[in-house]
Amino acid sequence: MSSSPTITPLVHKLARRDALSSAERDALATLLGPERHVPAGGLLVEPGDRPSFSTLLISGFCARYSLTVDGGRQLTEVNVPGDFIDLHSLLMRQMDHGVVALGDCVVAPAPHADLRRLTENHPHLTRLLWLETVVDGAIHRQWLVTMGQQNAASRLAHLACELYCRLEGAGLARDHQFSNPMTQADLGDVLGLTPVHVNRVLADLRQQGLLEWKSGVVTIPDWDSLVKLGQFDPAYLRLQSDPV
Repeated sequence: MSSSPTITPLVHKLARRDALSSAERDALATLLGPERHVPAGGLLVEPGDRPSFSTLLISGFCARYSLTVDGGRQLTEVNVPGDFIDLHSLLMRQMDHGVVALGDCVVAPAPHADLRRLTENHPHLTRLLWLETVVDGAIHRQWLVTMGQQNAASRLAHLACELYCRLEGAGLARDHQFSNPMTQADLGDVLGLTPVHVNRVLADLRQQGLLEWKSGVVTIPDWDSLVKLGQFDPAYLRLQSDPV
């Protein structure tokens, strides 16, 4: 049985890491409830929520965020299609962060009761989904390193390389180009910069011929140089075949 379009990015990503049986693909397809549209700026999860389901991002971008005591917002991970934005809520129960749509999104719920049954009936698929949460943690660690050790241009280069690899791994990017709805304000909330500073860094990278970020499309004319600038090593994304 071929994959449902709804789960195609997720299946594409998981299959990069290990082979999926037709029964496992069917289990993923039947796990999800009705699709829901979320407008740009809409909240999918709020801090303190106790969700009864995890959410698969089908299209669009969203981001995990935490709020500071003075009302500031820090985006701590960007989610792309094929990501379960809160798979960890199956065990975490009460959320300590929120998730906001960075553009118009389509999502589908995976009820926790059905996820528990999946863990009992499909141990190999369970390990693959567990790896998803492990990769989430690796992304958070990598972002901490880039925020603490790299300058603004290097941080932006690293983010662009990461997003390209994650989207390419889900079958949604190629030829070093991808769609991205993030605004300069969103980039600032990821990188710890003001929108004005983000604008200057983007202009500088464009002038160097390293990166074009325009009208919702990101183009990387010189991949090797951007990788070098961003000190980017994709190993933490675990997109290579390594059976679990």
